[in-house]
Amino acid sequence: MKILADMHVSPHTVTFLQALGHDAIRISEILPSNSSDTMIVEAARKEHRAVLTQDLDFSEIISLSGESAPSLISLRLSSSRIEFVNSRLQKVLPQISGYVEKGAIIVIEDDRIRVRNLPV
Repeated sequence: MKILADMHVSPHTVTFLQALGHDAIRISEILPSNSSDTMIVEAARKEHRAVLTQDLDFSEIISLSGESAPSLISLRLSSSRIEFVNSRLQKVLPQISGYVEKGAIIVIEDDRIRVRNLPV
């Protein structure tokens, strides 16, 4: 899976995702750290990457675009501890890969996953 992690996602999580075989990068690798959320969404679209975030603003931007890409993986977890985030991602990414490829907004919670296909 090709993933663009925003600045709220730990570099350790990006490294963890890479170790799992995902093509994961952080925004800071391709854009200035002060880039707007809209710029980040556009970069993800151009690079065919899903946005991985804990930021609520991306859902609105992607929903209102009317596009089927990029997909959004939104973390709504009770803990932002790296070990907890990594464990949850390791468990759910195989389950959501098909949705990500087709275009979706995916919300990952502690005990469930919500999926909304794009375009909304």
